[in-house]
Amino acid sequence: MKPLVIVDPFFRRMPEIFRPADLKRLHAIAEVAWARSEPMPEAEREQALPEAVAIVTGGWRRYGEGALDRAPKLRAIMDVGGSFPGPELDYEACFARGIRVLGSAWAFGPMVAEMALGMALAACREIAVGDAAIRSGTELWLHKGNRTTFSLYDQPVGFIGCGGLARSLRPLLVPFRCPIRAYDPWLTDTYIREEGYEPSGPEELLRRSRFVFVLAVPAPENQALLDRDRLEMLPRGAVLVLISRAHLIDFDALTEMVLAGRFRAAIDVFPQEPLPNDHPIRAATGAVLSAHRAGSVPEDLREIGRAVVDDLEAILAGLPPRRMQPAIPELLRRR
Repeated sequence: MKPLVIVDPFFRRMPEIFRPADLKRLHAIAEVAWARSEPMPEAEREQALPEAVAIVTGGWRRYGEGALDRAPKLRAIMDVGGSFPGPELDYEACFARGIRVLGSAWAFGPMVAEMALGMALAACREIAVGDAAIRSGTELWLHKGNRTTFSLYDQPVGFIGCGGLARSLRPLLVPFRCPIRAYDPWLTDTYIREEGYEPSGPEELLRRSRFVFVLAVPAPENQALLDRDRLEMLPRGAVLVLISRAHLIDFDALTEMVLAGRFRAAIDVFPQEPLPNDHPIRAATGAVLSAHRAGSVPEDLREIGRAVVDDLEAILAGLPPRRMQPAIPELLRRR
């Protein structure tokens, strides 16, 4: 008899993350419970938990307290939402029982990095501004239209956060010959150097970077890391790319400074989403804005489903998972 796997990915939809070929592979290695886009009903979930060896989920909130106790055979929890299952999961119990907790943040790295590069270029070369001008008939041609633009080539770059997003973005910057400083208190300076960056404190990084990419995951210790005083350290005319979470920045101060022309910004994430229609950042010509679209490319999302099946094959064969991102106790405890 094949082992039982609960596939309950809501808020994700099944076709959004699973290609037909990967679903076929999944059914070949396991008895699959539910596997629909709607939330799994509680009665069916409770019936499946005692025999489940793995749960594929879009978040742990629906499972509630005590669900781990009702799943004695559980060997893996695989989150397809973009991070780990959430604070409702008892991670310490999972670590104690040897239950693998696997996330899918890795899948978003290439998509988000591509968008970050595109938005940085749009900001420094004023692509959106130029598009709006030519549509309204106010464009300036040739060199007159480039008087306030500049290039990314050879510019000093700073990374706030040196994890998965940074690893995806760095290769895209190689052709631009950018020296990169990185700040990440979760990593040692030795590791940061081995990754190809110059370790730096946040103040030095901000003062010496023409482009700053905010790439860190949110944690209590980095809320408003880039406050008003630190934002004032950016060189005049720099570009700040906010691509991970608005949690890391004083967004009111950012808005004021961009409206005042102090520096430029490229922003994909906001403290409130959807962004209120009357938010002043909408009027900032020095900002390139995107509606949290960096990590939602349909074809790339299906790599999550492929990785889920790859790692299930490994786990069921008694081997370690290699594709999804494992929860690490030392890092989870800092969130």
